[in-house]
Amino acid sequence: MEQSSTFKMTFSVICVVINIVLGTLISLLNIPLLFMDTMGTMMGAIAFGPLWGAIIGLVTNVLIGFLTNPIDIPFALVNVAIGLVTGFVAKKWGFSLVKSILTGLVLAVVAPLIGTPIAVFIYGGLTGGATDILVGWLLASGQSVFTAAFLPRIAGNLIDKVASCVLAYQILLRLPSQIKDRFRFKLEA
Repeated sequence: MEQSSTFKMTFSVICVVINIVLGTLISLLNIPLLFMDTMGTMMGAIAFGPLWGAIIGLVTNVLIGFLTNPIDIPFALVNVAIGLVTGFVAKKWGFSLVKSILTGLVLAVVAPLIGTPIAVFIYGGLTGGATDILVGWLLASGQSVFTAAFLPRIAGNLIDKVASCVLAYQILLRLPSQIKDRFRFKLEA
């Protein structure tokens, strides 16, 4: 079935809403090592490729930055990278449960590699999240600011990015076939 731009735009808006709602809910519940604020980015990237994933990630962070917390705007680079990596994997190899786990593991390293320098150079390593407790503890134990900001992000992202990627895949897999038929890339059961 031919992809319509209205369908892509509507689906992308839903993905942005998923990012905002899940990210806000998890933040309000203050669940450590979990963010769930990029699952919509992953869904859009799996369905339509790296460019759409990157756009969804960018729009999410800019929108959150304007609506609630300007601290999220610089981290748009992380969400864009998540969309690009996930989209390139889907484009090159398709998407399955195993590929979603492997992609989540790759993202668990990529996201902190991009996010840590942002956190350190713009915010001094502390961003107001649950991981700040670990950052503070590592700083007090004599670790450098970069190490103290990086290690908790790796730990959180190992859980968050794998869980988010697997959930994104599982949700897309269970959508009705008339919706899945409009995706650019096929999902493997």
